Amino acid sequence: MRPPFLQYLYLQKPVTSLLLVCALSVLPWIGLGSFSTKGEPREAAVAISMLKSGNGILPEVYADEFAYKPPMAHWLMAIGSVWRGDVSEFTARLPSALAYILLMGITLFFFGRRVKFQEAFIGVLLLFTCIEIHRAGMTARVDMLLTAFIVCGLYALYQWEDRYELKGLPLVIPLLLGCAVLTKGPVGMILPLFVFGVYLLLLGRYRLLIIFKALVYMGVSSLFLPLIWYVAAWKQGGEDFLNVVLAENFGRFFHLEPLKIHYELGHEKGLWYNFVTLPAGFVPWTLLFVFSLFGMKPSQPLPSFRVLWENIRRVFCSMPKPKLFSLAAIVCIFFFYSIPSSKRSVYLMPAYPFIALFLAQYALYITSYRAKVIRFFAIFLSVPVGLVVLISGLTMAGVISPVELAAHFTSRASALYSVELVGRMLTSPDGRTLAILTILLAALFTVIYQLRKKISLKILYAVIFLVFSVNLLIDGGIMRAIRNGTSSRPFAEQVLREYPLNATNMYVMNNPKEYANLYGLNFYLNNTFHNFEKDQPQSGYFFVAERDLKRVLTRYAHLYSFTPLTSSEKEVGEIGQKILLYRFSRHR
Repeated sequence: MRPPFLQYLYLQKPVTSLLLVCALSVLPWIGLGSFSTKGEPREAAVAISMLKSGNGILPEVYADEFAYKPPMAHWLMAIGSVWRGDVSEFTARLPSALAYILLMGITLFFFGRRVKFQEAFIGVLLLFTCIEIHRAGMTARVDMLLTAFIVCGLYALYQWEDRYELKGLPLVIPLLLGCAVLTKGPVGMILPLFVFGVYLLLLGRYRLLIIFKALVYMGVSSLFLPLIWYVAAWKQGGEDFLNVVLAENFGRFFHLEPLKIHYELGHEKGLWYNFVTLPAGFVPWTLLFVFSLFGMKPSQPLPSFRVLWENIRRVFCSMPKPKLFSLAAIVCIFFFYSIPSSKRSVYLMPAYPFIALFLAQYALYITSYRAKVIRFFAIFLSVPVGLVVLISGLTMAGVISPVELAAHFTSRASALYSVELVGRMLTSPDGRTLAILTILLAALFTVIYQLRKKISLKILYAVIFLVFSVNLLIDGGIMRAIRNGTSSRPFAEQVLREYPLNATNMYVMNNPKEYANLYGLNFYLNNTFHNFEKDQPQSGYFFVAERDLKRVLTRYAHLYSFTPLTSSEKEVGEIGQKILLYRFSRHR
């Protein structure tokens, strides 16, 4: 007798099934929301410049600056946009989405052959539904692509030792690490080799000289492709390019001052930051771990430090190689990114697949020995989801106003405006929104049904389905409404209709240390801005953030006359203020 369809897919086509589910979680939604942050349009504008100028080495973006990062992500954005002739939100986010999908499939394939398959399968389910990884897969940034290249490079390095005992030189390793370097710089090669070197030391099977030679061979071979680009970019950008390379790759890491660049590196955080963002990035699954701590009683007094150290050493010595490798990766990546002054939550993403493996093992332990925890966790998630479904239904029926409801909890104008945008979306829902809410309702009923059956493992799978459905609602509904309502796109379309703007007469300030850069507006005006301070033009049109206007007038009112024309209707999300358009002309 043939098993049910879902069971058949899990047993016979697990990788294919996972790839399809991952694709469903990102591909239908990446083109829906307009750009409303600085990072996405800044990266996408590089691809626009590549298509317009044909310069794939060091294209000019936002007035007179060049891209801060190597071009792998931008190349892929541009290639994916050739068929339509311009860069859209979909084609800009597509490289991250594809990297996200492929990373999940390769992770399942890698761990599924080396640990219990159920551990690997649940680990990947936890991985692609956690907030940090899922968000990165939906974003036109370099971080998801970098994570995919680094993690796949680590898998290839592990296989090189496991299968070939460091003999030969597999071409796939320098190819993957070279692509990682071309995505975000030398960290793409240094970090995986650091992890691999520590892992080899922990194995204790190789002499130090052999380990050193292996790392040098891989490091040198991984730099061949990136060096071609770096030399070509240096010939184009000269000293300015070298200053940016030194600042981005060494200034951040070694806290170097002063830096010969015209912008702040930013993201400076203390050591505490990584300890907070790592568990936050794995939400909601870190909550399961937290809940499991309640009610635990030590069976015996805590051992002395010496006994504890011996127990840890014994565990290390008896740990299977895949889990030893995973543990080495987690610790090394966390340590590595604790050193730089600049810290962001996405920097830690290469550790996530390895954390997911241990988290899955722990989740299976809970389902077997502490069933009450998984049931409580399911109820904990179901209650707010049920409230969201209820409020959504009442809003669609016109019974309640989300803004009036939210006003009881906050008076922040930006928060109330976001609620208003979501309320509008629910008041006039399209077929996509209704389909997502139907899936979410089905997931909620699945959790309730499995809670009544009291089979802990099935409750876990039902909760994963619920989190997957919540992600659909966030991506296809909530964030779509908020992004479209706070994007600079409507303002760009308005000024193009009402004023004779062209590729030669639009000016902005390009000094991020003093003025807000309008990256979103630059993208939607096809990357045609010019640098006002540098060019000192005779006349034209000038875009400026509302709070920067006074500074501009103080410096240039004696040289130019500025005539106000229009402004954005609402504050633009990426800068938190309105954008103003002025006509200017130089005094005679």
